[in-house]
Amino acid sequence: MDDKKLVTKRILIYLGITFGITYLMDFLVIWPFLPRISAVMPAAGTFLIGSTMFFPAIGVLLTRLFTKEGFRDSWIVPKTGRRSIPYFLFGWFGPVILSVIGAAVFFLIFPDRFDGSMSYLAALLAASGQTDVTPQLLQIAMASQILSALLLGPLLNCFTCFGEEWGWRGYLLPKMKEKFGILPALLISGIIWGVWHAPITMLGHNYGTGYTGFPVTGILAMCCFCIVMGIIFSYITLKTGSCLPAVLAHGSLNGFAAAPVLFTDGTNINPFIGPAPTGIIGGSAFLVCAVIMTVLLLKKSK
Repeated sequence: MDDKKLVTKRILIYLGITFGITYLMDFLVIWPFLPRISAVMPAAGTFLIGSTMFFPAIGVLLTRLFTKEGFRDSWIVPKTGRRSIPYFLFGWFGPVILSVIGAAVFFLIFPDRFDGSMSYLAALLAASGQTDVTPQLLQIAMASQILSALLLGPLLNCFTCFGEEWGWRGYLLPKMKEKFGILPALLISGIIWGVWHAPITMLGHNYGTGYTGFPVTGILAMCCFCIVMGIIFSYITLKTGSCLPAVLAHGSLNGFAAAPVLFTDGTNINPFIGPAPTGIIGGSAFLVCAVIMTVLLLKKSK
């Protein structure tokens, strides 16, 4: 079997395994049981959804074993030594900076949506049982939330995010690049990543359920979001030869993405627009960054 046919075979086997076990989990376990579990123990529902993040890595393990590919070039250990450090730093802090810029653009365009009194955060604290919600308490809670997301988010989320990034960036991306070239690889792998999220998008993840065109509109928006984020994660993966900077970036994004919403009153929020990075304006800085990175990768490939 020639190299291109072997690459195609491995891509198809990987996608078959990863989508197969993920969709079985989504439709046979999460869909039937999530509402009941979340009603009793919300953290358990979050853990149930989060468990699917390990499946892309399981797909890598099984594919490498089934096709006898081995683990010599596994895209984990950086290939560029100390030159990888700036990309690790970008992975840790970049998503936070880009989220803040996108949120600032959103609030500049929609100043009436900004709530400096943090009434939404106050409502969340009250719902959690906090009886005396003072302005000082809100400031402390907001500062701790932001610092925790900035300093601890990438580390706390890296275990589950490794499950996704070793699969999408550490395995699928290099093979898609080898088969199709850099630009098609970035676009197609981003769409695949978005479609992989489809079952939980249909449950309301990121975009809710009450929007026009549900659930198709949400799935399409998720695909666009995954293309943009996938380009950024792919860039730092390709520049280092390792998926680990993307693991940090994914963990940083997951830890901080909800923070801009805390500066609203919690009502009349359109997740397709912002201020969270899942919206077109809230994610505008990510979009610009992804375009720049795509241009740089295309120049290098030429």
